[in-house]
Amino acid sequence: MKSQVLDKSIILCHSCDLVVRKRALPAGVRALCPRCHSNLYDTPYCSINGMLALCLSALIFYFPANFYPVLELHFFGSIRTTTIFEGAMSVTNQGYWVVGLAVLIAAVIAPGLLILSVLAQIYIVKYRLQQPLFRRIYKGLLCQHKLLSQLSMLEIYMISIFVSVFQLSDYTDLYFGIGTFCFTMLFVIVIFLQREYHIEHMWSLLDDEH
Repeated sequence: MKSQVLDKSIILCHSCDLVVRKRALPAGVRALCPRCHSNLYDTPYCSINGMLALCLSALIFYFPANFYPVLELHFFGSIRTTTIFEGAMSVTNQGYWVVGLAVLIAAVIAPGLLILSVLAQIYIVKYRLQQPLFRRIYKGLLCQHKLLSQLSMLEIYMISIFVSVFQLSDYTDLYFGIGTFCFTMLFVIVIFLQREYHIEHMWSLLDDEH
């Protein structure tokens, strides 16, 4: 039986099904369908090393962002501080366990898993780990990436912080802690990481290494 070799340079337009041959593109350039002008493919703006730098930067800010005080409230001589993790636990202890669990997943667990997932993918690609175990792990991480991206909602927590500051500013003195700076940096880095990450490109790297 003759082995069949798939021509990976041939793709179909997602909109009009036109057959197009892929060509190499410079960084940041997008290929459009010549018939309907839909987006066909592009190259990631960041290289693998660039995404690796983003992942490591995100990990540096991840733990201070979640376990250092985000807000410090001065109210009639009383000083109270709160962290993201403590806020989620406080809501859970008050009986709103669904809200507390949602905050814990969206602001703490899912972003951490997303960063570790991308970091593991980059590690496997960068060091060309071709053993069957690593290929299975790589495929599993790619399959779960969309779910982790949807569960990671740091922007919702950022908006809630701004709303809280606006509502409490007339009643108490508010001070931002180191956790605020770290959480803001984590938020910005994760946005850039998700922007530069291309699931199709990561799948193609797996096919190229096969």
